[in-house]
Amino acid sequence: MLCSCRIGNHVLNLLQLPGAIARPASVTEEEEDPLQPKMMKSKPDEEDYWNSSKFKAFTFDDEDDEFSRLKESKRAVNSIRGLVDEDEDEDDVEKVSWSGEPVGSISWSVGETAASNQRADREPAFPKINTDTQTTGKSHSGYSLSSLFKGKTRGGTFQTFTDSPSDSSARLYAPELRKPKSEYKDYVSDWSPEETVHRMQQGKTVSLEKFRSLQDKLLLLDFSVSAHDGNVITAILIYLKRTLSKEVLFRELESRQTALRHFIHYLSETRDQKLLLELLRSLGRTEDMVLLQYKEHLGIADENKRRDFLKSCLSLAFSPEDSAHVQDHFTLLERQIVIEAADGQAERGGKSEIFQKFPRRASILNMPLITTLYYCCFYHYHEPEGTFSGPLNIRHTFRISEKQFFVTALAARAKLKAWSDVDALFSCRNWLGFTKKKSPLSFHRVVDVLQKNSAPTQVLQEYVALVDDAHTRIALAQKLKCHDIVINTYRDLKDRKLLLGYRGKVEKGSSEETKIKELLENPQIRWKN
Repeated sequence: MLCSCRIGNHVLNLLQLPGAIARPASVTEEEEDPLQPKMMKSKPDEEDYWNSSKFKAFTFDDEDDEFSRLKESKRAVNSIRGLVDEDEDEDDVEKVSWSGEPVGSISWSVGETAASNQRADREPAFPKINTDTQTTGKSHSGYSLSSLFKGKTRGGTFQTFTDSPSDSSARLYAPELRKPKSEYKDYVSDWSPEETVHRMQQGKTVSLEKFRSLQDKLLLLDFSVSAHDGNVITAILIYLKRTLSKEVLFRELESRQTALRHFIHYLSETRDQKLLLELLRSLGRTEDMVLLQYKEHLGIADENKRRDFLKSCLSLAFSPEDSAHVQDHFTLLERQIVIEAADGQAERGGKSEIFQKFPRRASILNMPLITTLYYCCFYHYHEPEGTFSGPLNIRHTFRISEKQFFVTALAARAKLKAWSDVDALFSCRNWLGFTKKKSPLSFHRVVDVLQKNSAPTQVLQEYVALVDDAHTRIALAQKLKCHDIVINTYRDLKDRKLLLGYRGKVEKGSSEETKIKELLENPQIRWKN
């Protein structure tokens, strides 16, 4: 009880501090608690207090600065806390409330709870303080004596105690400072569909849940399409997918092609194959639907399961052209499985010489058709046409053109440096039985392929001579140092000056220099210069 009286004296003294919030004028002396002791000071004592106190009284000359007043009030509060703590340390006495009950006891807690509930029923959360009266002065600080007797909760609200020396009806509350409006996000404002789409374009957070009717949802979709913003269209389509039935959604998207394309792309990216198939089926797009089903084979890793899946796709409603491609895909994979099993066994057994010299770098499974043809031309070139791995069998089965087969076989045999096989590709007989070289590919490109595979000069020279254009033939011959081709071409052109100039580029005493000298001295050649 002694400690409570000391605290009460300090409270009454602080009620006269600058920055402290005065009681409302409506509270009269008759409304005060009759049990509260009279502790008012006389006027001389009050003047001595202000003259001897280290706290300054309020004057109108004070600087009207919010920060300064906040600091002054805070210092006053902290000094009182120090005094209270000092008194508590000096006097180890039991703290009691105004009713005489020990603070912290069960009965005190029950009473506090009941009193708080009664005040909540009859008092507003934040009573308005009349700032026009001269009792409050110019101070609008949020700090006051009430903060000494109020506990601030986590949410920022203030919890009061009933051990205040004043009456509960005259209790003052320090209001919490409100956050700026910019920190609040508007989730449930009554925006129209057009305004909502506009806010979504600006990156602001909106709530689509309030658009419950079908008309509002379609307006959202139409405005997003008119805005030409793909992200907004996709966001609204996701909301419609979640809130509308499939039948209604598909029906409305059918008349909105832009939104439909966005929705199909969204389902493809999220790999929602089931819903995408239902959408295409409802729209009557059979070819797109079967092609989508066909693409599912890409996710099957096991080759035997993939082959069985491709076999099941043969019964789908493909167009004639697409049906032929699916059939070729199934046949190719089936053949690759057979070739891979046989070659893997031959390589492990060590019976095949070519697998020992040129080990396989990768499996042939799931490889393209041309890669499979190159593989067979490399490892199975001389096999008869009746075998699965024979190059001619693959050419006839998959209707490979002559030019494509020629280029693939030439690259494979040149890689192996099988020059006799390369020569056989060009040999053909005419109706008189004579053999000549013929190529579906220009000999200029043939020379390029042979050069990349490090063909010897003798082989290159034979095919450089078959290039039709004289200037191209001379350029290739000079690049590859085929001197005989250059000399013979100059002779055919009857250009003596070019032949004389080229004599300085060959080695002295070589057979090429001797040949040039004989041509220049030949009287039967009629030179044009």
